[in-house]
Formats: sequence, C-alpha cells, structure tokens
Amino acid sequence: MRSVLITAVALAFSLALPAAAADEPEGWAYEVANELMSPFCPGRTLADCPSSYAESLRMWIIVQEAAGRSRADVENELFERYGDIMRPAPRAEGLGLAAYVVPSAIILLGAGVVAAVLRYHARKPDAPSATPAVARDPELERIIDEELAG
Repeated sequence: MRSVLITAVALAFSLALPAAAADEPEGWAYEVANELMSPFCPGRTLADCPSSYAESLRMWIIVQEAAGRSRADVENELFERYGDIMRPAPRAEGLGLAAYVVPSAIILLGAGVVAAVLRYHARKPDAPSATPAVARDPELERIIDEELAG
C-alpha cells in the first residue's frame, strides 16, 4: 500500500513539472517584449500595452524567434521600423548623450557650489554679537556675588 502511494505521488510530480514549466515562457522573445517600450502605448513596455497592435507585434517577435532569427537582428529591425521610441533609455551618442551628460554636469556643478559656500563660511571671521554690550552696574554685581556665595 505504501509503495503504491509513493508511486502515485512520484507520478503526480512528474506530470506536474512539465505543466509548470509550460507556464513559464522561455526564450528571448518574452524578454524583448518586457524590455522594449511600446510604440502604441507611450510609457508602457510592449508586454504591458493592451493594444491589439502591440499583441500582434509580440506575436511577430515570437514567430521571429521560432524562425531562428537572432535577438539583435529582430531588435534592429524594430528600431528601424519604429525608431528610438522603443528604446527603454536614450542611446549614449549624439543628442541622446545629453541625457547622461547634463544631469551629471548639474550634479557636479551643484556640489562645487555647495563646497565653495561651505569654505567661504568656514573661513569667514565671527561676526560681532548682535546684542549691544550692557553697562554693568558695580552695585548689582556685588549683590549677585553675595547671593551666589551664600
């Protein structure tokens, strides 16, 4: 009885493993759809776009993978067809290089300004006190000294 139960459990696991593996897509076509931006839904990846055009483009990518085309070849064709709008980030060349250089330059410039201001304030002599000096009354000083002494 026990061996039948063990055999049944092993058979169930062996049948469930291929079904679980079938739920997880394999290959680069699904990665491409999750990485590239959709030309039909601005701000969404191709995988997240609910458009029927996006669905047909996802299917086209899967067919291209099944036909044996390389990922780079398919991505290049998509960029030629739809342009750089499908790129998740601008290219680091030409005008797209500004997307990387300008923020870095602003951060460096801001750090330089902060450092200069801190150095200026660190070297600046102490300003005179804003409160005017109070004339001391010798009698009042004597009374305070007597009270403090005891």
